[in-house]
Parts: sequence; structure tokens; C-alpha cells
Amino acid sequence: MSSKHEKSSTILSESQLSSAAFKDEAYDFYKEWRASRSLYPVSLRDLGEGWLITRYDDAIHLLKDARLKKNYENVFTEEEENRPVLLENEEPLSKHMLNSDPPDHSRLRSLVQKAFTPRMILQLEDRIQQIADSLLDKVQPNHSMNLVDDFAFPLPIIVISEMLGIPLEDRQKFRVWSQTIIDFADTPESMEENNHKIGEFAEYLEYLVHKKRNEPAEDLISALIQAEDEGTTLSTEELYSTIMLLIVAGHETTVNLITNMTYALLSYPDQLEKLRQQPNLMDSAVEEALRFHSPVELTTIRWAAEPFVLHGQEIKRKDLIIISLASANRDEEIFPNAEMFDIERKNNRHIAFGHGSHFCLGAPLARLEAKISISALLRRCPNIKIKDEREQMKWKGNFLMRALEELPLSFS
Repeated sequence: MSSKHEKSSTILSESQLSSAAFKDEAYDFYKEWRASRSLYPVSLRDLGEGWLITRYDDAIHLLKDARLKKNYENVFTEEEENRPVLLENEEPLSKHMLNSDPPDHSRLRSLVQKAFTPRMILQLEDRIQQIADSLLDKVQPNHSMNLVDDFAFPLPIIVISEMLGIPLEDRQKFRVWSQTIIDFADTPESMEENNHKIGEFAEYLEYLVHKKRNEPAEDLISALIQAEDEGTTLSTEELYSTIMLLIVAGHETTVNLITNMTYALLSYPDQLEKLRQQPNLMDSAVEEALRFHSPVELTTIRWAAEPFVLHGQEIKRKDLIIISLASANRDEEIFPNAEMFDIERKNNRHIAFGHGSHFCLGAPLARLEAKISISALLRRCPNIKIKDEREQMKWKGNFLMRALEELPLSFS
């Protein structure tokens, strides 16, 4: 796995796709794969074998393909030996919309969709601005910060926690739990540790739901509990799973968007200066950041419910499909000068938030949080720059996400 030649001649595993070494070179590999083959074989322990998709047009097509299922129970019978295996404590937290197909997906999505409409999100604008300013107030006297710890993580976790009604003192716990949920465990020891952490998360959710039942409030968790109490709309497992998904997805992607956008701007000083001179380009800059360093690198897994052929390759029933959003968003056939960060890019049809029925529910919130936070950062922190050499910045080893380990900044 130390060279492109070796990488191109093997079946990819989750440990390879999750490695920091792969993340560092991923764009080079994607470029090679887009040019040479339409599908790349993958094998994920306990989940099955299948294909990695790297081209934009294929991604668009497959993200809408009803033959691909998110809930493996709609593909595998209980008797089948190669049925995917989840961690013991993961099973009760897997009944959420991201793992669901119609009609369950539509029902689960409709329960929370009204909280994430553009109109509802706009009502949060002043509060997001307050949070951004208060976080910058803390670091400004030091003229330095670690963007991830001091700004990019706390901002979205505070926002989603307030929407859900989660106590302030509990929010830091979600960082460890979220990392456990979104990554693969690749050794028996790490599987045992992850199972323990997921068990802690499940226990916390049980405590939180019990508390909200006794003391309901004007928040999203209380609304979901009411839906569960009505009996037909939400089961107890679906309630816990949906809260878990909102906590994890409600901040993880935005942490990466804020961090990756800052990193891209500081890596392309001409684009940073252009944005300073023309603040009206902020919306376009956010979209380009989403395309250039897509916060979600790989989609969660889909399984083929029936066989079909793609570019001459037979996709068998039960084959898994993973789509690289990061690769699709760098596809030269769709995006001219795809490897350039251009905040004035026209017709930016990126799929950083997915496509089709599973398009990210929180997209309006993530966009607003990024717009406000980056605007505040550039306004409040003049002459901002990366403290260390750019080459020292390391991408985190992680299956789903494109995330920097840290981003140390200094400013005047």
C-alpha cells in the first residue's frame, strides 16, 4: 500500500480507506481511478464486498437508484450467512433515517424536517452570530488558537445542542462518542472499545429521554418523544437512533466544513484576499469549500437488492456500494480546473450534501453556520495564518469524513 501501483492492484479494505496515509494522497488516487476504472473493488470486514464509485455521473445515478438499499434488512434474509454484522451496542442506534428506505425513511425524515427548513434555520442567525463572537472573544487576546478545538467544534455542537435541548455540561462527551459512531473499528481491541463507548452513548440517550419525558420543553427531543408517545410514528429504538443521528450529523460535518474552508482559504491567499475585498462572494465561497474539501468523503453503505450491470461490471445482489463524494466533486468532466480552489466558480453542482432522497437534512444549517463563522473569523482576526508549515497539517484517519487533526492559527 506504499505506492499508487500497489494501491491500484488490490482490493481496498476499510482500514486502508480509513488511514491517515490514504487521506493525505486520496485526491491523487481518485484522479487515477476516475481515469482508469469506473468501479474499484472494496471489502469491508463484517459488512461485505462491493465497489467504490469515484465518478460524478455514476454517483448522481446511484444516489437515486432504488435498487440500492440503506437498510440491509431489505436485502438480506435472517437466514443468510453473510448478513452484515453490527457491533452489539450499535444495533439499537441503527434505526434512523440514514439507514432507512421508503416508506420508513419518509416517515422518519418528516418528523424532523420542519426543524431544518430554511425559514426555521434563518431564525437561528442571530444566535449563531452570538456564539461565533463569544468563542472569538475567548481567543482574541492570545492572538492564536487551534481552530478545531476553539471554534469549529464548539460552534455547531452548541447550536445543535440548543436545538435538541441538551444540557451545556454534557456537550463535550459527544466528541468521543461521535468519532466512535462515524469510524470503523479494525481490530478486536478497537471493536471492544468502540462497543463500550457506543454503550455509554446509548445509556446517556436513555437518561436524556427519561429526563425530557418528566420535564418536556420547547426543543426537538421533546417533540420527538411526543411523536413516540403517539404510538404509530416512532418506535423507542427509532427515537434513540434519531436523536443520536441529529447529535452526530448535526455537528460533525460542520466542524469539517468550517475547518476545511479556513484551510483552503489560507492555502490560496489570492482567494482569501478576493473574499476580503468582495464579502458578497461568501455564499459562493462556501459552496466551493464544500466541493473542494468535501466534509463527508465517503457515503454510508448501500447494498444492491438485485443484480445489475454498471459499465460492463456485474453488480451482484448483496454487493455493497460506497460513493466517494470527494472524488465526484473533483471530477474533471464536470468541474473545469477541478483541482483549483475558485470561490467564483460558476455552475457549482457539487454533491457534498449527497443527492436524492437522502440529501442532507441539515444542509441549510451547515451553510449558515459556515457563512457566519468564516465571516466573523476574517473580520475579527486580521492577518490570520497557519502557525505551522502547511505540509505539516494532517488529515485524520477516518472512514466517512475528511477532517484535519487540528489547525493552529495565529493572527494580529
